[in-house]
Amino acid sequence: RPVDAPEVPESAEAPAAEPALPTLERPEASGTRWQRLRARLARSGAIGNALLAVFSRGKLSESDWEEIEDTLLMADVGMDPTTELMEILRREAKIADTVDPEAIRATLRNELVALVNPGMDRSLDLTPGTGDDGASHPATILMVGVNGTGKTTTCGKLARMLVADGHSVVLGAADTFRAAAAEQLTTWGERVGVPVVRLDKEGADPASVAFETVKVGQETGADVVVVDTAGRLQTKTDLMDELGKIKRVMGRGAPVREVLLVLDATTGQNGLRQAQVFSEAVDVTGLVLTKLDGTAKGGIVIQVQRELGVPVKFVGLGEGPDDLAP
Repeated sequence: RPVDAPEVPESAEAPAAEPALPTLERPEASGTRWQRLRARLARSGAIGNALLAVFSRGKLSESDWEEIEDTLLMADVGMDPTTELMEILRREAKIADTVDPEAIRATLRNELVALVNPGMDRSLDLTPGTGDDGASHPATILMVGVNGTGKTTTCGKLARMLVADGHSVVLGAADTFRAAAAEQLTTWGERVGVPVVRLDKEGADPASVAFETVKVGQETGADVVVVDTAGRLQTKTDLMDELGKIKRVMGRGAPVREVLLVLDATTGQNGLRQAQVFSEAVDVTGLVLTKLDGTAKGGIVIQVQRELGVPVKFVGLGEGPDDLAP
């Protein structure tokens, strides 16, 4: 010890270090995601590859026409849209007096784009509400779907996208039947600094969690509230009724701007029936199509949009945290 240094009592302790704040992740903004994910979708585009293989043969025979039709049906484009497409393609070929595969390919592309309907509004409604007291309410989003479609993961990914675009978010863990769901959602929230409202009691009333989430969102001045719900089979009437209750109770705190139905793209035509029942129960406003990069059945987007009149607003194209794109 230096001679002139003061003595330090042995019992004195060094001041405790401040706990390090968690380093928050910086998710990718929504505007650049599609550009990055297009290549992945192209690599897995079994529909396109199968059709290109037919068109590359040159002059199309009757068996080639049948193969085109079979490919569209296997991709879950649906019987009626496929029949319409085939009639248009054959008519165009006859009018032009050609079976030039490049010309038919261009016509097919244009007609498929028309069926997907690029004119539909695919923006997320984030309009804030105003209560009777004049206070501003957050925009609220309810996520619904059957078991195993990736609802909770999609909630987390959507929160990341909203944060990246400058919005403050509150998540609600209203899947009270699956113990791991709240933990999973909390992990997603912690990574980007988003609070999660949950009740640490298995089997708690999910409508109460949804209401409390909206309340917390209002008290904290959040822009958006996203509420996760338990997966449920569309054949279970009591569970579908419960979903209606959750939406009604949420609506007491703030208008529900969006009800997003999460569909697994690999389920094909079964997804259509799911969408119909969920839409009847809670008026679905938009669709999220997950696992689109792992299937040749992306044609379901045409069928579901045609039947429900609501657009696919987001697609999941991988397992990465930012692999959800508008």
